[in-house]
Amino acid sequence: MIVVTGATGNVGRPLVEALKAAGEQVTAVSRRAADHPGDLSQPETLKPALDGADAVFLMTPPDFLANGDLGAVLDVVRGAGVQRVVLLSSQGVGTQRHPSYLEDAVTASGLEWTILRPGNFASNAFQWAESVRTRRVVEAPYGDVLLPAVDPADIAEVAAAALRGADHGGQIYTLTGPEPIGPRGMAAAIGETIGVPVEFVELTREEALNRMLGYMPEPVVEATLGAIGSPTADEQAVSPDISQVLGRPARTFADWARRNAAAFA
Repeated sequence: MIVVTGATGNVGRPLVEALKAAGEQVTAVSRRAADHPGDLSQPETLKPALDGADAVFLMTPPDFLANGDLGAVLDVVRGAGVQRVVLLSSQGVGTQRHPSYLEDAVTASGLEWTILRPGNFASNAFQWAESVRTRRVVEAPYGDVLLPAVDPADIAEVAAAALRGADHGGQIYTLTGPEPIGPRGMAAAIGETIGVPVEFVELTREEALNRMLGYMPEPVVEATLGAIGSPTADEQAVSPDISQVLGRPARTFADWARRNAAAFA
């Protein structure tokens, strides 16, 4: 049995679907789940869901950095007899924009582990859904800075492979899309998908920072703006890891936009 934390999120939801499609028994855990509520910030709440589990997908919520203890979570996981964990981390750990202590806790846990380091999520474009629906506008900073946006469905499929197979133990996978794209190009792709032109309006860094502080901690906002505004060569590079694990190319941003067109129409 496989336990998926953060099961209602952009990665958790398709991960649960992928595992069930593969015939796995899955326990979906989230703060809002009716059947299996659980909060990584309160590790004891996970115990009922872990009964009989062989593997666990760990996705920490945004506020976990401030008030969570992954070591305590891993103590509960290990105490339940779980053998394998897959951590959703960040490409920023590899580029040293984000701290490594979540990964450090996993690699020191004594469990079989796999770490996923996704870059810029294609689903971040959902933040533009309302403005596209109501005004046909995308507003974002750094319109022509290109990064290979990764589809959360690809992250989920890699996670499913790691949770199900022993040959991914001790691996760190950097997960990106197949080609770099910037916000201006994303706006054009969304417009093409919904069949109407979408205007791109470039925000200043300060305007973007003030908006992002409404839903992200300041250190994460600063690191994110640094990555999307002045990315390193590594952050702009296309990683082969998705294609190597899944045996097919990573999905493009246009693929993601087509599947989620209803959010913008």
